[in-house]
Amino acid sequence: MRKRDHNVFTNAASLLICGLLAGVVVAAAAFPAVAMSGLAAKAGAETFGALPKELTVARAPQITYLLASDGKTPLATMYDENRKDVKLKDISPYMQKAIVAAEDHDFYKHNGVDLNGVARAFVNNQSAGSSRQGASTLTMQYVRLAISYSATHPADVVAATEDTSTRKLREMSLALQVDKELSKDEILERYLNIAAFGNGAYGIYAASQVYFGKPPSKLDIQESAMLAGLVKAPTDFNPTTKAGYPDAVGRRDYVIQNMVQIGAITQAEADAAKKVKLKVKDKRTPNGCVQTNTRSWGFFCDYFYRWWLQQETFGGTSYDRERRLKSGGYTIVTSLDVQAQKAADKAVRNHLSESSKAARMVAVIEPGTGRVRAVAVNRNFKIDDPNNPQNKLSSDPRKAKKKIRGNYPNTVNPLITGGPGIAGYQAGSTFKIFTLVAALEKGYPLSYTINAPQQFKSDYPVEFNSPAACKGTSKYCPTNANKSMAGPHTMWSGFGFSVNTFFIDLQQRVGAENAVKAAQKMGISFRSSSDAQLAANAHQWGAFSLGVSQTTPLELANAYATLAADGKYCEPIPVQEIRGPDGEKLDIAKPHCEQRISTEVARAAVDAARCPVGDRSSTSKCGTATAGNVRGIVKAPVAGKSGTTDGEKTSSLVAMTKQYAVAGIMADPDWAQTTQEMGHDVPNGINPAVYETLRDAMKGKERKDFTPPNGKIVLGDQRSIPGVKCESVETAKSRLKGAGFEPVVSSNKVPSECPAGTAAGTSPDGRTIKGGVVLIEVSSGQGAPTPGNTANPGGPPAPPGNGNGRPGRPRG
Repeated sequence: MRKRDHNVFTNAASLLICGLLAGVVVAAAAFPAVAMSGLAAKAGAETFGALPKELTVARAPQITYLLASDGKTPLATMYDENRKDVKLKDISPYMQKAIVAAEDHDFYKHNGVDLNGVARAFVNNQSAGSSRQGASTLTMQYVRLAISYSATHPADVVAATEDTSTRKLREMSLALQVDKELSKDEILERYLNIAAFGNGAYGIYAASQVYFGKPPSKLDIQESAMLAGLVKAPTDFNPTTKAGYPDAVGRRDYVIQNMVQIGAITQAEADAAKKVKLKVKDKRTPNGCVQTNTRSWGFFCDYFYRWWLQQETFGGTSYDRERRLKSGGYTIVTSLDVQAQKAADKAVRNHLSESSKAARMVAVIEPGTGRVRAVAVNRNFKIDDPNNPQNKLSSDPRKAKKKIRGNYPNTVNPLITGGPGIAGYQAGSTFKIFTLVAALEKGYPLSYTINAPQQFKSDYPVEFNSPAACKGTSKYCPTNANKSMAGPHTMWSGFGFSVNTFFIDLQQRVGAENAVKAAQKMGISFRSSSDAQLAANAHQWGAFSLGVSQTTPLELANAYATLAADGKYCEPIPVQEIRGPDGEKLDIAKPHCEQRISTEVARAAVDAARCPVGDRSSTSKCGTATAGNVRGIVKAPVAGKSGTTDGEKTSSLVAMTKQYAVAGIMADPDWAQTTQEMGHDVPNGINPAVYETLRDAMKGKERKDFTPPNGKIVLGDQRSIPGVKCESVETAKSRLKGAGFEPVVSSNKVPSECPAGTAAGTSPDGRTIKGGVVLIEVSSGQGAPTPGNTANPGGPPAPPGNGNGRPGRPRG
């Protein structure tokens, strides 16, 4: 800060004279009867000598701006006081002169305390019937406001504004010190940034926006005069009210004329300015997530807000963190991708209104960074008005009977990301990916084959004779959605066709606890107490692979994004840049990632996950796809998985490219046991919401392919399959078992030249994984060779060799 010379008095003389005069003036204002007594003068002098000589200035609260990922699109603003500091060069010269004309004509002449003003106030305050004058300069006013904003205790705020001689003396003392250390322009800049202008506007930047919708650099004469006139009494001169408007105009014209007196403008300019009709916008700056840029972006804003309150960087308690957010003057570039967010908003509402009991929820994550690009639900982010409620009664009959309202069409619950009271929703077969990952980590290759029956009797315990148990037992016995799913399956076909009995068998082989660990490594948390207890004893969690635990669209999207990023898990984060009020960048916005799944395991899992959504790589061997239209709609390499729960109480779909992982869940947040069926491919189901979001988010983006896996993780330890053509079934079984395979006899007979009831061949033939399932195909005896065939049908069977009947074919 610059030290300036003093031309009128030396510093010591100034302090002494000002102190004495101030003591008298203040005493005269407060106690007219003793204004001229020696007691008053003595009190002023003694008190002044004990006053502080330095002003501790804390930055006044600043507004925080939230922007979309493009750094331009407004998302929200948050503040305790709507204020943004600006440099004096960015404030109109008219505004600079107007505030001087309104508050302190001699601002550029005095040394922080106007001695002439002090004397005038003293004389005025002795006149009967005169209004009180305080003789406060702009510098003294700045000191008063700075003390208030630097206070750490409510009592200090009161002391900074109470009408006492001590306060006045302290202001004078500190004003003289400030005037020595700061230039007049620096004082003026600080004052204009700290002053209150009414209607929630603090500082000149907010005031020019609220009243005129323009930056302070663009203010003209009459606008500047009106704003300068407000600081004396913002409520009395409020131009946005019918009662205050005439007084605001009168005050404006008064300031304009004062601008002539100080030589800031000419009389002609003043007369022209007074003729301008005062027009104000009265547009208060939106505050908080409920007042976001659009009705639906509040869900993302709310996720950001909850994330911020968890960051210890911003304070030791959630209260401290909230205060930092609303007063720290941050510019936050969030991770919200405008294109992806608009796509999600449109998709979740397509064919399904916000008044539906069903909530269609979608989250979009960027693989490799964890940045949350969009969150959307067919609801309005809005607090329902208790005096005029719009929300309908809860869909839960028990709650409805008590007149409890549901969360539709309006809600501020964190439906998509999870939070207080929202543990999540069952995601069905999307959880099979965790068992698949656990199996790959244990060395099971993608080609590992299991003969999946229609019903699988597991070793997992359940309640005796419960619906999930085999009849008359206490063993968990899952079944497939339909009988066509039964038969030998690899991980490709088992995942693509979503074969329940394949995955519970696989889970039992690799250990349910390992499947749960894989889910946790990929970001799944178990929020409900029942899920947490099961996860703690996961080796007995038989139904885990079928998605019976609760999760959120955000967690599910991020789990799959971990695989799309070649096994790199990234903590979900709603920001990509945070700058403080001085432009410094904070490191907390950087992604927090670590390698949790090996690259080859992740690539192999993605390879299998291409099957359910109608895609495949050069290595994959897919069968039936449960959501096979996704690839054609997105028109990019995709992977993912669909899922439903019993009775279709929830449905889910994950679909991802290298750039975006999109997860959607459709459920009734008010009633988990809803009787409404949550469909998949119907127009108002979850599938269209997911693939339409991904399709539109990918518009204009590069089509990047997933890297296929290689090596043993694809085919495993391959072994030659013994030739068993025309051998008895028992002999074929013995030979295959002796070679290290798991023989299964087909229930269907096929045409073959071999005698009826003997082995016609195997599926697959040639080679397959050690320990894998080999299906023995049984001959119907209806396959005699055509004329010209050199084989001797009447002779002995051909010796074993590599010809094993019909070639292998994908099943399921």
